[in-house]
Amino acid sequence: MKLAWATDIHLDRVDEDEARSLCHTANSSGAEALLLGGDIANALALRRWLAFLGAHVEIPIYFVLGNHDYYGGGIASVQEAARNSQTARLRWLPTAGVVPLDERTALVGHGGWGDARLGDFFGSPVILNDYIYIAELRDAGVPPGTRALDSYGGFENKPALKQILGDLGERAAKQLHPPLVEALERFEIVVVLTHVPPFRDACWHAGEISNEQWLPGFTCKATGDLLAQEVARHADRRVTVLCDLHGAQPPGRASRPWPCR
Repeated sequence: MKLAWATDIHLDRVDEDEARSLCHTANSSGAEALLLGGDIANALALRRWLAFLGAHVEIPIYFVLGNHDYYGGGIASVQEAARNSQTARLRWLPTAGVVPLDERTALVGHGGWGDARLGDFFGSPVILNDYIYIAELRDAGVPPGTRALDSYGGFENKPALKQILGDLGERAAKQLHPPLVEALERFEIVVVLTHVPPFRDACWHAGEISNEQWLPGFTCKATGDLLAQEVARHADRRVTVLCDLHGAQPPGRASRPWPCR
């Protein structure tokens, strides 16, 4: 089965002509389905652009959410928007479960979260925009009575922020676990669509693996641990993970599939 895969399309930053061009490319690619790996649009524009894609892409679309999809909103409300935007041809993978692609191949997915488990979170001066523009992260990262923008140079409540990031990563892995196991038991080939790289070696910046300061926000170790565990238990299966490289990339380098084995 031929699949088209795109990630970080950020439709809220383009006009409709450019968005139609993307849809035309998908429609004329010969692919039987389009996989969208997150960062589709910010929270305020997500519903509009999901509806646009559903109206203009002629093949099934399977998508996960990325960190930028939550900007300007909260986690629960954005996920509700994704759930409510689904149609027969537009499916959010955390609710779709195991998607058979052909007799041998299945698709599962979850966007994941930068869960602060890799790298040096407490020693890093990096404050991602995620911690400013996603409500739950903003509220966790600053002391009561302090505005997030006042603390942009360094949150004073990093333990609370690390806790919620870790919880989000763990929740993502727990949601992915049942469909992943089912797919591995039923299918020879499993494609896992995510946004946040689940492995250190899949997280690139400027042509090399991200350093200890950036890894906490750009990797989901909980998902990586789950994948490593289940692939080891199903050694006769072939698993490919599609993720964003999640760093500033040199010209010509695009996101790429990351094989588990």
